[in-house]
Amino acid sequence: MHDDDFIHPWLAEIKSRVPGLELFDAHTHIGRNDPDGFSCTPGELTGVLEAADARAAVFPMHEPDGYPGANDAAVAVAAGSDGRLVAFCRLDPHADPLAEAERSLAAGAVGIKLHPRAESFALDTSELEGVFALAGERELPVLVHAGRGIPALGRHAVAICERHPGIRLILGHAGISDLAWIWRVVGEHPNLFFDTSWWSPADLLALYALVAPRHIVFASDAPYASPSFAATMNLRYAMQVGLDADQLRSVFGGQMARIVSGEEPLDVGPAPGHARLDRDPLLDRVYTFLAASIGQMFQGIDPAETLALAALACEVGEDAPQAETCSTVLKLLELRGQLISTNGEASPPRLDPPSGSADGHPPRFAPGVWTIVAAAGVARTPGVGVPPAGEPATGVGAREA
Repeated sequence: MHDDDFIHPWLAEIKSRVPGLELFDAHTHIGRNDPDGFSCTPGELTGVLEAADARAAVFPMHEPDGYPGANDAAVAVAAGSDGRLVAFCRLDPHADPLAEAERSLAAGAVGIKLHPRAESFALDTSELEGVFALAGERELPVLVHAGRGIPALGRHAVAICERHPGIRLILGHAGISDLAWIWRVVGEHPNLFFDTSWWSPADLLALYALVAPRHIVFASDAPYASPSFAATMNLRYAMQVGLDADQLRSVFGGQMARIVSGEEPLDVGPAPGHARLDRDPLLDRVYTFLAASIGQMFQGIDPAETLALAALACEVGEDAPQAETCSTVLKLLELRGQLISTNGEASPPRLDPPSGSADGHPPRFAPGVWTIVAAAGVARTPGVGVPPAGEPATGVGAREA
């Protein structure tokens, strides 16, 4: 499903630093009708979770024909997973959401998923007030898409948390639609959480630095990204800003396990703060070019010139303190080249993505994109150390005239 086989030794190494870490992925999907062109079978999801040794919450992808059947499928998959999966029911506010929530919860679901972008609604719609009241009474998690493609919803989320103190409201995708301000007030709302299902190192580093770890739960957004990749990179970001072992065990599994079990969320200390976001100016140049290339790859634009600038920015000198980090970045650029030679360049983005290609990826996801996301993450996390990326790359020295 993913061009990220290189990440598995990284995950094994970084997990070895945190004894007792048990991964729980708060955000995964099954289905075949995703509007962005992804698909994921129960077997595929189980496979990537097993590779990461992770549990997960699972819910349906977008279903244009409604969610009762898809919710039943998620509940059945969870029931047969030997504890690896728990099911959330997905609700459409325009299709009697309270009745569907009660039906699905009675069948075995332990939480609720809402997607304002896919179902075209605002979080303050009156059609959901009964659902939020139910979640508050039963102390249920409600996970809300809070990423791209929607207006800001944070103020509505805060108001819901105030009206229903028992709810556990989780803003998906690091709450990027509102992260600019909501980190300042989240400490006043013990029932408000963020999941980490997002790709940007800058956004995720800000989340870990500015939001107390009790409010953060690990998530991958599978099949958009694999649990192994998301866990590895998020562990690097969390370690870079200074989360300790107890905080890491909470963020990456413990807190979500408590939430889905109906237990009281655990406070594990304050946010590290702005001071932990210091940036190396030379590595920041590398990161800037890599981040720009990722945007190009997501849009189907050839990133060759931008990646060449990233490689040139890595020529810091063999004795420079940034040399090991830059060597790893160059190794990942080489790996992307190998993937391109094997798979070919990606097709341009489509305005009418298919229901899902044979491997679950839409054509707009370029081969090797995750190697560049990883390279950008490595450039922003020098304090965590160099991951096991194979033989060192050459080229960190100055180019000869």
